[in-house]
Amino acid sequence: MGELVNDYRRIADRLADDIAEGRLRPGERLPPQRAFARRHGIAGSTAGRVYAELVRRGLVVGEVGRGTFVRASPAGPGGERGIVESATSAPVNLELNYPSAPGQSELLAPGLAPLLRPDVLTEALRPAAVAGTPAAREAAAGLLATPGWRPAPERFLFTGNARQAIAAALASLVRPGGRVGVEALTYPVVKEIAARLGITLVPLATDEGGMCPGAVAAAHRAAPLSALYVQPTLHNPTSLTMSGDRRHRLARTVEELNLPVVEDRIWSFLADPPDAEPLAALAPGLTHVVDGLSKRVAPGLTVGLLVVPPHRTDEVAAAVRSGGWSAGRFAVEAAVRWLADGTVDRLVAAKRADAEGRQRIVAEELRGFRVRSDPRAYYAWWELPAPWRADTFTAAAAAHGIALTPGPAFVVDPHRTPDAVRLGLASAPVPDLRRALRTLADVAARGAAGRSGR
Repeated sequence: MGELVNDYRRIADRLADDIAEGRLRPGERLPPQRAFARRHGIAGSTAGRVYAELVRRGLVVGEVGRGTFVRASPAGPGGERGIVESATSAPVNLELNYPSAPGQSELLAPGLAPLLRPDVLTEALRPAAVAGTPAAREAAAGLLATPGWRPAPERFLFTGNARQAIAAALASLVRPGGRVGVEALTYPVVKEIAARLGITLVPLATDEGGMCPGAVAAAHRAAPLSALYVQPTLHNPTSLTMSGDRRHRLARTVEELNLPVVEDRIWSFLADPPDAEPLAALAPGLTHVVDGLSKRVAPGLTVGLLVVPPHRTDEVAAAVRSGGWSAGRFAVEAAVRWLADGTVDRLVAAKRADAEGRQRIVAEELRGFRVRSDPRAYYAWWELPAPWRADTFTAAAAAHGIALTPGPAFVVDPHRTPDAVRLGLASAPVPDLRRALRTLADVAARGAAGRSGR
């Protein structure tokens, strides 16, 4: 058995090298698994494992009825990467999505200066407790507070980043084989986390109001759900913000079902407080809030935040420790200083203004196309004109030096293959963003014109 495992991994490694070296190009379709098996003299089941391994590493994307295609960007060493949050070698990267405010480093530097004193540094380099320090808990409670809701400091846990907070929450709630309800389009890293934890994701219907409570109840009746994962504010990738009425209805539904919720609020800092009312304010005994500082502050010095129901603190803390997901003490201490001196507030204000400016560019350059976005968000969901498919358009963009995330990366149901791409607006310099969007608009229009014969 061990030799068989090594065989499929060796084959996957060779294909990974072909992708990294450019012998397999972005958008290129791999042969059907049966043909691949015949060509390599292996069993069909082994070919299936090879393809599954490449999907797990984020190197290819499989679309039911269409085939398996090379992704626009290769994975890093060992395949350890988030599907969306990884850099590519493309000159203009609309896949990576980390905002950076003008003068960000100059704003951050003063807060770090006190940590460099030897006595303070000694303390900041000690091992960190999962629950952080009293000062960190108070600062985090103030950061996440909204009108009508302020999380109790004793309910906070700290992780290395928000992705680790999601993993810890799900690991504490769901046993292997358990089912978690998610929006039909969801954060791709959640798909990777679920695969690693042996969790089945159940796509649930959404509409313009957000996740449909009726779909939650129906899925739970069909086979019990262990939890929900939901992005109610500035959903990634569609930018949808759940309506207030829908939040109340969803809260009532989960309370009736006694169904735990993991509420991802990582982008909520861009929204106004009335739109950002957390589900935790409506179903506090069930909701686990995930947030973090990588988007608000900087990706290189991250802190993930978890607000857990009072009766679950010990269980979630144990999951954080067992996963090795605890936050670094130095990062936590730096965050406390940036929160106290107003640096985070200034960065948030700058990034809100920056996101709005970038959305105006999207509106100008992609006028006439079907683009779903929110004026406050750092991303947009582009429903492509016929005859474009997500894979072919992503490959065409890559040929022009532009990295995109194809829509199927966000899909839970493999039978749904939206002909759409997500545009990450945060990372590219503004002139490059405008030029890239103009190029993409031209590519999309020429493809559509070619189909209509114009």
